Amino acid sequence: MHNSLLISNYFVNKSLDEGVELTPMKVLKLVYISHGWYLGLNGQPLIDEAVLAWKYGPVVENIYHEFKRYGRGQITRYADITGDGRIDPDEVCPRDEYIKRFLNPIWDHYKHFNGLQLSAMTHKPGSPWDVTYREHGAGSVISRDLIKAYYRDLGAATAGKPVGTTVGA
Repeated sequence: MHNSLLISNYFVNKSLDEGVELTPMKVLKLVYISHGWYLGLNGQPLIDEAVLAWKYGPVVENIYHEFKRYGRGQITRYADITGDGRIDPDEVCPRDEYIKRFLNPIWDHYKHFNGLQLSAMTHKPGSPWDVTYREHGAGSVISRDLIKAYYRDLGAATAGKPVGTTVGA
């Protein structure tokens, strides 16, 4: 499992390299979607933090708090994961080549969706957020088993490829 801020920094890096807008909402949804696909396809969690069912969707709290200062604007700096005031290469991109190969198609597929579009994907009826929010209320932890089953079924329906709004993610 990886720190969610490391996965966030991977997307920040891709955004800055490619000139694709990345807002706090978008990075939250990208990390959640990546975590979902990883659970669904590999049976293991990508990130080590819990995902919560907040009013406006699935949220990993430390990502929210790290990037909320950007509001609805472009994220322009990496998260300082170690808190030492420096951004080391190990804080920008996972060392694990498999993880990078896994994240690349996620980025390529979802990068042109904005935060609201990604949010709509994660709010679909029957989604892990929807089920958790309805059954347990705001602030509840979305179970990994629920996320894994949802994305496993989605993967089965799409031959294991990330999907957009037509099938639902």
